[in-house]
Amino acid sequence: MEIKILTLQTGKLEKMKEFYTQYLGFPLCGESSKSFQIQVGTSILEFTNENVVGEPYYHFAFNIPPNQFQEAKKWLKGKTTLLLEDGEDEADFSFWPAHACYFEDPAGNIVELIARYYVNPNSESTFAVNNILNISEIGLIVKDSPRVGEQFKEINIFDSDNDPITTSSLNFMQENKNGVFIILASIGRRWLFSEKKSEIFPMKITLDKQYCVGVDEEHEFFIKTILECSHIGT
Repeated sequence: MEIKILTLQTGKLEKMKEFYTQYLGFPLCGESSKSFQIQVGTSILEFTNENVVGEPYYHFAFNIPPNQFQEAKKWLKGKTTLLLEDGEDEADFSFWPAHACYFEDPAGNIVELIARYYVNPNSESTFAVNNILNISEIGLIVKDSPRVGEQFKEINIFDSDNDPITTSSLNFMQENKNGVFIILASIGRRWLFSEKKSEIFPMKITLDKQYCVGVDEEHEFFIKTILECSHIGT
């Protein structure tokens, strides 16, 4: 499983475009009056202001080369403020294993750079935005996590530890061990490095196979074919 296109809502389209393209330096690979797309390694991140209600925010992560975590962290600190958890500006996920750091963009999204050891490839070039490998994670918040987990099984996406899907935990869903996850969760989970809690907002995740998944404007989960997805927004 790879996340080819991730489509998220924002009411701050121009500020977000300036932040991601001018401050962070991501290449702009598409835009319209209601959206823009940036290239994130082999993935595309799209923001749209179409049918936005309220102030949506999400948690998502980018994979980076594992040998460049400290270099990437220094690069990020030169461009924005790192978020803190218990006074620390990085996380050591020994169970993956991985290191990560976090920042907040102008829309309030909690964004993570994560270096997954033994999964992601190393890089010998100086770290820059084009060293980011792909979209690693997206938090998918739904009304009924166990029911959605059963729907994911129909397209061969399972909990990474083969644990039962619960409403009280973050369920890391994937197809294979490539460091790409859909984090299936319920409302009210606090995101690490933030005081914000998980809420349902519309989104669309286009996978590398024949499917896209997401949450529609009625906050209902969907799985559709790529052809069906081409006719819907977020």
